Formats: sequence, C-alpha cells, structure tokens
Amino acid sequence: MDHRAVLRRLDRAERGVLLARSDRAGLVRLLAHLGLLGTTGTGIALAPPFLLLPAMLVHGIGLAFLFAPLHETIHHTAFETRRLNVLVANACGFLLLLPPRYFHAFHMAHHRHTQDPARDPELASPRPETLKDYLFHLTGLPYWLAEIRVLLHAAGGGARYPFVEPAAWPGVVREARRFLIGYALVAALAIAAGSTAPLAYWVVPALLGQPFLRACLLAEHAACPFGPDMLKNTRTTLAGSAVRFLTWNMGFHAEHHAMPGVPFHRLPDLHRHLAPHLERTADGYPDAHREILREGVLRAG
Repeated sequence: MDHRAVLRRLDRAERGVLLARSDRAGLVRLLAHLGLLGTTGTGIALAPPFLLLPAMLVHGIGLAFLFAPLHETIHHTAFETRRLNVLVANACGFLLLLPPRYFHAFHMAHHRHTQDPARDPELASPRPETLKDYLFHLTGLPYWLAEIRVLLHAAGGGARYPFVEPAAWPGVVREARRFLIGYALVAALAIAAGSTAPLAYWVVPALLGQPFLRACLLAEHAACPFGPDMLKNTRTTLAGSAVRFLTWNMGFHAEHHAMPGVPFHRLPDLHRHLAPHLERTADGYPDAHREILREGVLRAG
C-alpha cells in the first residue's frame, strides 16, 4: 500500500486538524530557537580563550538548524500568515547563503520528483558512494561551494535552472543580487568598525555547525530505494525531544513527503497515522547513518 492509499483513509476532520497552520505555534518555536541562539551567542561573548571554539561550535549548530524554519517557511506552513513565512524565510536564507526563492523552486521539484534520478534536483549531485565522499560531504564544504556558485550564477543572470519556472527566474536573480549586496555591506561595516563580530558569531560558527545539519539531511533519503512511494523512498528518523526541537520535527520526513502541507507541529500526529506503514525508519541519527554506511556507502565502495 503506497502513501496515497494510506492517506485516503483519513477523513475530512482528521485532514483538517493535520493541515491547520498556526502563527502561535510557529512564533513560539521561532522565539525558542532565537532564544537558544541568544544563549549560545552569550556563551561566545563570555567564553575564555580555551573554550571559544567549543562555544562557537554550539552556537553554530543552532545557526545551521535555521535551515529547519527556512524549510518550513518555503512550504508556507511555519505560520498561518503568509507575510511571516516570507520574512522568516528571507532572514534564515540570508544567514545560510540560501536564497528562499531559489530554494523554493529547488525544493518543490524535489517533492514532485523525490528519488527520481532523472528529475529530482537533489540527485543532480550524487550522494556519497565511498567513505571518503561520505566524510567530505559531512564537512559541509560541498554545500557552501554549491551555494556560492548558485548565488554568483543567479546574480550574474546566467542560464535559468531547469526547475525554476521562467516567470520566477527574474525574482531569483533579484534576490541573489540583494543577498550579495547585503553580504558586502556586512563586510564593509565590519571592516570600517574594526569588528570581528560577523566572524565570531556567524561565519566561523556556521562553518563549524554545518556538519550536524548535513548529517540530518543525509539521513532523509540516502540508501533509500528509488521510486514514487514516499513510505519507501524517504526515511523517518525517530529522535529525542531536544533533536526534534532543533530540527522542527524534520525527522518525521516520510510523513512530510507524504503530506507536505502538514505544518511541523502536526507531524508527530501524522506519524501516528503512518507509522505502521513506514518502510524506512531509524531509531535516532546514529542508527540512520549505520544503515547508510552498511547499505549504501560501504557496499558501493
């Protein structure tokens, strides 16, 4: 039974509850995430020299997982109010070098063609097939290099990406240009003020924290079969409450792909409906990566 057949069993009332968006739920989670970043940022400010790098790492993990609200807002499910989704998407995308208009087009194509080698843009860059590739992927460096290329390509008005609709491409170009101007202004102001704050609170922590996000995102589809059934081609990773908080419930990923309109705070409820039918689940991210290594990387290598 594929995901469509399972979802057809939901009645109208159940669907209505699952699909209900909430400004309150989104703002509570966002403010909590920002509170975490405020706390970890204070840790950097107060850290003695020998603890500065660990403090930056902890702060960087919180920064990297701003990808979670970015992901939720480009689905327009983080908040009921559309303007809030757009505002938060732009703020998070700026910090992560990931313009939301581009990411929206990329991600919607990924949802339409999940695990289709010919059409899923996530598969345009092959997933790690050797232990060396796996470790390099987890550094986050391929991500940063790819996003810098995207920004420069779009800002230069180059050839349109195939997953971006022609009517949307001018907006992607304008957004990339605005982001580059913003980065230049931050750099210029820091240099003029003789400040290292952008490096200490943003750039270096973002580099240090990105491997943790890469590990979570790799668990979503790596070593899962190709094909259109979201209960098979996507992995749900069951994690503890702290990880679920940090990831905005992204670990319930088969559920998200089966019903993308369900907001983050309702994914545990959807999981209860789909759990008996899921074919790829992991008991935490270490378990997911053991499976990826066993069935994917090490077997291919």
